[in-house]
Amino acid sequence: MKKVALVDDHALLRSGLASVINSFGEYQVIFEADNGKQFIESIKTKGKPEVVLLDINMPEMDGFATANWLKNNAPDIRVLVLSMLDNDTAIIKMLQSGAKGYILKDSKPDILRNALRDVTEKGFFFNDLVSNKLMHMMSKGPNDSNEMIFLSDKELEFLKWCCTEKSYKEIADVMNITTRAVESLRSNLFDKLGTLSRVGLVMYAIRNGIITL
Repeated sequence: MKKVALVDDHALLRSGLASVINSFGEYQVIFEADNGKQFIESIKTKGKPEVVLLDINMPEMDGFATANWLKNNAPDIRVLVLSMLDNDTAIIKMLQSGAKGYILKDSKPDILRNALRDVTEKGFFFNDLVSNKLMHMMSKGPNDSNEMIFLSDKELEFLKWCCTEKSYKEIADVMNITTRAVESLRSNLFDKLGTLSRVGLVMYAIRNGIITL
């Protein structure tokens, strides 16, 4: 029986989730918490879960801060994000913080079950939010590619800025180029790296040591 913890500031949602997860038969919710601070305290008194189902928007200590704490203090606890946020910025930030999967709160129970299974057995879960191509990119070693991809200095600089929370317009400003030039850089990198999203650019940068977390 794999141990799971729930961290969300909505008690009714947590209660429903706990019932669903316990009904799977393979998992047991060992405790629930309203926020990251309470979660950390609960670890000390109730033991470590194998997986924590973590919300992002919470009072006192949100999901970003909690995931970062876990990455630095308890990396063996795998983070599965359960959030209403489906934008690139939130996904990128949680992946940078060490999350092993990301699903939305309106997901069906089967998706949740699959996510829990993959996170515990494979170490990661990627769905439409984080494509199969990114899953392959993360599972490969840094030198597994048989083809060297050449990136210009400008493309490398743009790629690094993509790993921040800046918008594309803000990136254009800081790089002192036009928004059209940014669109061109983005399009070129999408083609070169075989991805269709900013998340894909970030995961390439992380996987190949272009940025350090």
